[in-house]
Amino acid sequence: MANLVKVELEEGSVLKISGERKREKAEKSDTWRLFERTTGSFLRRFNLPENTKADDVKAAMENGVLTVTVPKEEVKKPEVKSIKISG
Repeated sequence: MANLVKVELEEGSVLKISGERKREKAEKSDTWRLFERTTGSFLRRFNLPENTKADDVKAAMENGVLTVTVPKEEVKKPEVKSIKISG
């Protein structure tokens, strides 16, 4: 079985995951023989939010599971200032 998976970032804001699967399975006995061939390709695109750190996107594949990590920039919380009420 051969799998090809590509992870790309288009225009800094679109995550593109594509791949192709090629598989051949053969079984054999004294009276019969079976060959299965499964092939196919896929393509998915995801629009990333504006606060994405595009340069820090990472991908890893382990045991056939693709994990894509898309970090976000920290959003500064607005400063809150208490105002003393007189009277």
